Amino acid sequence: MGRIVVLGVFMADTTYRSDRLPRRGETITGRGFALGPGGKGSNQAVAAALAGAEVRLISRLGRDAFAEMAREMWRRAGVLPEVTEDPDSHTGAACILVDDATGDNAIIITPGAAAHISAADVESRADLIAGADVLLTQLEQPMPAALRALQIARAAGTVTILNPAPAAALPAGMLALCDYVTPNESEAEGLTGIAVASPEDARRAAGRLLAEGAGAAIITLGERGVLFHDGRRSLVVPALAAGPVVETTGAGDAFNGGFAAALAEGMEPVAAARFGCAVAAISVTRPGAASSMPGRDEVDRLLAAAGPLR
Repeated sequence: MGRIVVLGVFMADTTYRSDRLPRRGETITGRGFALGPGGKGSNQAVAAALAGAEVRLISRLGRDAFAEMAREMWRRAGVLPEVTEDPDSHTGAACILVDDATGDNAIIITPGAAAHISAADVESRADLIAGADVLLTQLEQPMPAALRALQIARAAGTVTILNPAPAAALPAGMLALCDYVTPNESEAEGLTGIAVASPEDARRAAGRLLAEGAGAAIITLGERGVLFHDGRRSLVVPALAAGPVVETTGAGDAFNGGFAAALAEGMEPVAAARFGCAVAAISVTRPGAASSMPGRDEVDRLLAAAGPLR
């Protein structure tokens, strides 16, 4: 069992569906409501734990019902929380308004306690990071915390993965702390200025990320799979099919969690990327994000049925 530390955010997603989005000052009647767990760091931690890793999640929560939701979900998935509780704030939440007719949405995110995740929170868990096989982080928490976590991991020889989402300008030298950087197409464009519309575009963007210091770039390409590029090898690891696609929310988180779990247990990087693709392939056949993450036995069956990578 590989050891992973995830630094990231939990959000409670509240989704309201209606025939159309309300206009300013208007109240309308909705057609549906859903409450579920979200936040990229939390989703990725759940995916990695269900894939077989020992996972510790560094985050911040309030002291409220949404925090209880988070802790119960982590308990069921096997994620070990390393959480600072902030009684003066609230657990992060998102209000998601969805137009049923068009799929258009409007979203309000209130990070709450997660907005206060700090470099000090990371420092206090430095021994955990140093003792892990893999550190995985994103950019939903404040940048100084992510940067400090990567610095601690790099100094200790822990493998580092940065999922640069949501897209943001990175401090100078941050990519040089990353063994792997895993943007999607739009995030890769935001980091490099290269629009990614094809695998060849992805290779050029990946080359730019390596030139800025990343050890390897893995650009997720949706239904086409992922582009793996480390300066020695450059290949598209194709997506796998596990059934009809129901919802793609959380597919990137599924990939990152699965990829981290595979690396942590010793898979070589391309095989780990394929493992991540399998986790993502199963996740999109189910609704939700964290709730869609598959167990290890499901992933192993899909990979066995798919056969070796050609």
